[in-house]
Formats: sequence, structure tokens, C-alpha cells
Amino acid sequence: MATVHRTEGFIALPAQALWDVLVDLERLPRWQPFVVSAVLRDPVALGARLDWMPDLRASWIHRRFAPSATVTELVPGRSLAISQHEPAGTTTLRWTLTPQDGGTVVEQTVTADGASGPFFDRLVARRFAADADTSLARLAMLAGPPRTEDPLNVVIAGGTGALGRRIAADLVRRGHAVTILTRSIRADVPYPQVTWDGRTVGAWAAVLDAPNTAVINLAGKLVDCRPTATNIAALTASRVDATRALVEAARGRGVRRWVQASTTAIWSDAGERWCTEETPLPEPGLPQMTGVARPWEEAAADAETEHLTVLRTSIVLDIDSPAMAKMVGVTKAFLGGSLGDGRQWFSWIHRDDWLGTVRAGLGIEPGVDLPDGVVVAAAPHPIRNADLMAALRRHLRRPPAPPTPAPMLALGAIGMRSDPALGLTGRHATSTVLPAAGFTFRYPDLDGALSDLLG
Repeated sequence: MATVHRTEGFIALPAQALWDVLVDLERLPRWQPFVVSAVLRDPVALGARLDWMPDLRASWIHRRFAPSATVTELVPGRSLAISQHEPAGTTTLRWTLTPQDGGTVVEQTVTADGASGPFFDRLVARRFAADADTSLARLAMLAGPPRTEDPLNVVIAGGTGALGRRIAADLVRRGHAVTILTRSIRADVPYPQVTWDGRTVGAWAAVLDAPNTAVINLAGKLVDCRPTATNIAALTASRVDATRALVEAARGRGVRRWVQASTTAIWSDAGERWCTEETPLPEPGLPQMTGVARPWEEAAADAETEHLTVLRTSIVLDIDSPAMAKMVGVTKAFLGGSLGDGRQWFSWIHRDDWLGTVRAGLGIEPGVDLPDGVVVAAAPHPIRNADLMAALRRHLRRPPAPPTPAPMLALGAIGMRSDPALGLTGRHATSTVLPAAGFTFRYPDLDGALSDLLG
């Protein structure tokens, strides 16, 4: 059975401009980081041979024994595919271009097929598919740059995490400028980066002086840790200190838009209560949930900006996210039973709808006019944990699995240095603000979201 990795993204450029880069196959290393070199042996046509070198420790094996890749599909201006024959299998890269108002939708698929497919999926296909959003942004910059009316200069704190990389690539492909605030410069990030310590105002604050500036604040440590007092303090400080520094740095600088990250976990374990933007916060709530998220939001309350969106995000379904990777991993290992009694609510949002919600907060999502204040970033149909795990098993073709009793989960969490409350608590969180503002979910139902992400 073939394994397929698919990524789709809008680029604010005509299809021909992108096609000109795609068919110049020797430029592949400039926008596909996994490719070290590419030498075309024939003019581009069906059957043309390409000698490419992957970024692998054992690349000498590829150099000595692998046959040339060949062009197996070529529809000028629309689609291109390259296939590499492996022992007992084939790895294929395919790109399709679909014109759309204002630009082009680019779809990249990487397929590992044949008896050796699982091996070469791990060795090659996944490496091609990793961080494909950023690869498409590199393609856009080579072909462009993309253009849009009234472009924003977006400063992203926390822009090197999974969601930060997603929104950075999305904005660049749409013609906006992006600058990443980071504690250390990363070679795999193709946008301007400025160092900061995440606590104090320094020279980095000058990035907020650019005209038409917007801020996206995603900074904060991952929550998947033991709920000790030390860890809770670190989680809180990583969010609150960074937010206070940004708020102080923005004073008097005319920031146009501000999207402030928060979480639906601010409601702790909400049980059967249905939470919306108007739902009061629990008193006092769980320390590692309400106790972290409440001061995080409060730190942004005085942000000097024309428009502030506080985005209470549910679990983002994204193949690159730690949360989904864990769920998929245990399900593939035939351990995908419900957690505890399985009745806890699971609120979620597909990564594409999360990106659209952030764009709405920036004022650049057509037809959507968000008010200031809290917005719940969650799909309209939450699901109980038992139904979630059943859906994952169905999409991953796994048989029924026994539930994991709460005491066993708590014990396992100790070994994994995790918090069992992440799996045993839940919230039925949905937004009344998004539909009222004109936002339409691309993936309102879990089955549609999982079909897109898992194939």
C-alpha cells in the first residue's frame, strides 16, 4: 500500500511564474532542503533523467547505486512528477498548479510505493514532506516575490514552532513580510530572524517600527510536561514574560493588529459545560491550565494596538504537531483505545482553519470581520474521546483497542514525563464569534479533517 504525504498552499503568483521554477529542476535544491544537488541529464520532457543527491548520512549509497530519477508526468503549466525507482519500490514527487483568484494553489504530494515503500517512506519520502509549507514558501520567493495589496509586516514571536512555521509560510506565500523573534538563529528558517531573550525589551524592538506592522505572539514552552510547581512556573513565565516584553516594546509604535495566543484549556476540565467566548473562567481552575492561561491573557490586555484578537486555540490537528503525532503513534501501535471512561470532550481545529482564523485576526481573510477580544479557535463539532479514538483507528485501519484506565494512564505519564490531565480532561468549546463574523470552516467535521490529514 502506498504512503502519501500531501501539502497544499496558496501562493499569490500566477501559475506560469511558479511553473518556470518547477521545471528548472536543477534549482530544486534552492527550495527543497532535502535535495543537496540536482543535475538534469536531458531536456525537460517525459522520461528526462535527473541525478539528485539527498541529504542523507549514507548518501554515498545513493550516489553509487541509485538510478537516475525520471520525469513521469509533464503537463505544461499544470503538473510535474519525478519518480525515483528504489529496490522493490518507487518514490514519487508530484506538483500540481491550480489557478485561483489572485494566485495559484500548489499541491505537493510525496508517495512511497511498492514492497519497500514503508522503508523508503521513513528514509526519503517523509524527509521530502517535512516542513513542506516552508518549502513552498521558498518556491514562492524564488518565483516572485508574491504580491498583495496593503501588505503587512508581521512580527512572529514563537515562529519556529510547528504552528509558527505554518503561519509564517502561509503569510509569505500571500505576499506579506515576516520577521521571526527567536532566542537563536536557525538555518532552516528562510525569513528574517531577530534574536531576543523573551523577557526584556532590547534592540529587537526596532522590528516593530516598520509601517503596517502586526504581531502574532505564540511564544511559550510546550505544555506536555509533569504538572509540578516548578514546571507550571516555567510554563507561565515563558508566556507571561514574553507577552509583557512585547507589550512594552510596542508602546508608541503604532502596531496595527495583534493576535495573541491562548488556549481553550483556560476552562480546565469543563465537564459537560459548553464553552464559548462568553463562558466565565473557573475559579480557581487547574493550576497547569487556568493558572497558566489566565495570566497569559492578562499580560496582553494592555497591548497598544488598533485591534487585539485573543485566540483561545483548541487542539490543532496537524501531522507535524506533537499532540497529533502522539495520538497517531499510539493508534498505529494498536493502543488506540479511549482514555479513562472516554467521555471527556475533545475540541479541535484543522490546521488550515487555524491559519484562516489567524488571518482573520490580522484582518486579511476575505469576507471575515472579527471584533476585538476573545475568539475560540475550535471547529463547530467537538467529539468525545472515545469517538475520537474510534475515528483514528478507522482512518489508520486499526482494530478496536481496549481503553486505557485512568490509573494506568497516570502511571504511564510519570514515565513519559507528561501530564495525565492532558488526556483525561476535556472541554466542549466552540465559537459564536467566528460564524457571526463570516468565517466558514473548511473542515467542520472530524472525519473530513482526518481524511485530509491521514489520507
